[in-house]
Amino acid sequence: MQGFGLIELLVALAIGLMLMVVLVSMFVNSRRNEHELALAAELIDNGRYALQLIESDLMHAGFWGVYVPQFDDQTLATVPVDVPALLPDPCLPRNATNWNTAYVEALLGVPVQGYDTAAVCSGLVTDRQANTDVLVVRHAETCVPGTGNCEADTAGRLYFQTSRCSGESPAYILTDTGFTLHDRDCTTIAEKRRFISSLYYVRNYARTAGDGIPLLMLSRFELSGGGLAQQPAVALIEGIEALRIEFGIDDRVGRCNPALPIHYDAAIARVDPATCTENAIDAAANTLPANRGDGTPDDTFVHCSTAAPCTAGQMMNVVAARLYVLARSREPSPGYTDRKTYTLGPATLGPYNDAYRRHLFSTTVRLVNVSARRISP
Repeated sequence: MQGFGLIELLVALAIGLMLMVVLVSMFVNSRRNEHELALAAELIDNGRYALQLIESDLMHAGFWGVYVPQFDDQTLATVPVDVPALLPDPCLPRNATNWNTAYVEALLGVPVQGYDTAAVCSGLVTDRQANTDVLVVRHAETCVPGTGNCEADTAGRLYFQTSRCSGESPAYILTDTGFTLHDRDCTTIAEKRRFISSLYYVRNYARTAGDGIPLLMLSRFELSGGGLAQQPAVALIEGIEALRIEFGIDDRVGRCNPALPIHYDAAIARVDPATCTENAIDAAANTLPANRGDGTPDDTFVHCSTAAPCTAGQMMNVVAARLYVLARSREPSPGYTDRKTYTLGPATLGPYNDAYRRHLFSTTVRLVNVSARRISP
């Protein structure tokens, strides 16, 4: 009987090495797959979170408590006097000389704005990612300071207060002091709500300039250093590579005369919805405004660009927004090449021909606080 010889030993070593190679290969592939799955999950989570965050803000755009701008008040019997004549500068500080009545009317009447350039707020929108938009959303806080989970009332902050006392003037104030308007009993001081102005954009780096990781940024209008102004942007979500916004505009009369542009230089005229003829019945009756919108977009969605900037007349009539968010993995995937193109409305991005994975998210958001005011029974 022969013992365990050199040949048997070499064969055993060879088999062992082969098994070791197979096991190591399986382990490496498993770790790689696990890493790729983690990157993919992070990409999806970041994209969805960014979309939901901005969508939630857009849904509150134009909310001013119980106040409704005159030009959007379907019960107003006179010619509205607060039709925005200008687009607000999103980065105008509270103490600026041109922060006047006309400017405040524009802030309330133009709750959303969009740009494809950083020039609008060059001091705040820095290192903007190419082919991305700047989005501005304005509204009053949905809660009253100091109640529930709402932030405490802070002296010096900008708040919006609406009068509920019949005949009291002014109808509202937007200020940081002197809140004197009253509730329905004309004795109790009316509630006030914090003024919210959110500015979103994408920066071309996350932590260190040149790191190549795109980052969604947010700037808020806030009290800082004793002054009220749009504050330096803070980081929100890494891996957001593109942000694009398009607006649905309600700029024509409703179904009775869809070719006629809406206008605010006269009081509301009303028509019988059955015959589309003038009807003098009051606004509470089942009649349709003959010179106002109906709360739905009338044309293709509009992108505000440097080549074709949006006007105050367009933005005051925005009733919906289409939002596109392109998310990208933070790290490249070995062996992968992104040869896809991504359609963000009329714009197309890619192919990037790099090793980063991407996913495009999109949604259409109804601006409830604007569109609902225009819907007639």
